[in-house]
Amino acid sequence: MEQTKALNALEPFLALHKTATSPIAAADLVTRATSAPNTYLFSELLHTPSIQSLASSPTHASSLALLQIFSYGTYADYRAASPALPKLNDSQTLKLRQLSLLSLARDRRNLTYEKLSEALGLDSTRDLENLVVTAVYAGLLDATLDPNRQVVQVHSVAPLRDLAPGAVPPMMEKLSAWSDRCTSTLTDLEAEIQAIKDQAARRQWDQELKEKETQRLTALLKEPTSESAGKKSAAAVVGKGMRFGKRGAVDDHTEEAMDVDVDDDAGSKVRVSRRKL
Repeated sequence: MEQTKALNALEPFLALHKTATSPIAAADLVTRATSAPNTYLFSELLHTPSIQSLASSPTHASSLALLQIFSYGTYADYRAASPALPKLNDSQTLKLRQLSLLSLARDRRNLTYEKLSEALGLDSTRDLENLVVTAVYAGLLDATLDPNRQVVQVHSVAPLRDLAPGAVPPMMEKLSAWSDRCTSTLTDLEAEIQAIKDQAARRQWDQELKEKETQRLTALLKEPTSESAGKKSAAAVVGKGMRFGKRGAVDDHTEEAMDVDVDDDAGSKVRVSRRKL
C-alpha cells in the first residue's frame, strides 16, 4: 500500500521529465521530486533520459548524484560527499533521514540511540525520537521507542528503497543459498519421517507375531495331550471294577465266600455262608 502511494506521488514528476530538456530544468525537477510529500521511490525518475543527461553536465551532475543518494543511499553518504552536492532544504533533510532509517533498520546492531544519532546527524535523543515518530506516522516502518534501554525496536519496514546497482547478484546468491538450505532441511525431514514410519511398521509386525504366538500357545494349553487322555481312560476302566466300603476299595471280582458259625435262638450253631471282605 505504501509502495503504491509512493509510486503515485512520483507520477507527476515522471510526466514532467519530458519537458525538462535542459540541465537546469532537470536539476530543478530533482529538487522538486525529492522535496515533495510521499515521494520515496525514485528509480523510475532516475533512469529517465533527461535525468541521465545530467551526468554530462559539469555544473549539474551533482543533482544526478543527489538523486542517486535519495534512491539507494543514506544520510551518511550525503554528508561524506556534501561539499560537491547541492544543499538540502528542510524537507529533503527530513526525507533523507527517514529513508536512511529504513536502511539502518535492516540490522538491529544499528538501532541503538547512539548509533542512529551518529548515522543520521542528530544532536539529541529528542530529535531522534521525533524522527522515528514521523517515520512511523508516514507508514515507513512499525517501531517502538525504548528510552530505558536506549534502543529503537523495529517490527517491520515498508519496501520503499530502490535497489543499488549491482545489488541483485548478491541478493540472488543469498536467496539461492537459502533455497539450498531449505531443500536440505526438507530432505532431512522426509528421511526422518520415513524412518519413523519404518519403525512403526516393524513394531506393528512384531506385535502381530507376538499375538499369533500367544494364541497358538493358548490353544495348545487348552487341548488334552495323548498321555493325559490315556490316564483318564485307565482310571475310568478301573473305577468300573471297584467298589468302596468301610475298609476301602474292593475288587468285585476277587471277593471270596466264607462260612461262619452263628448261634440260633435254640442255642445250636448254624453255619452261614458269607463273603470274605
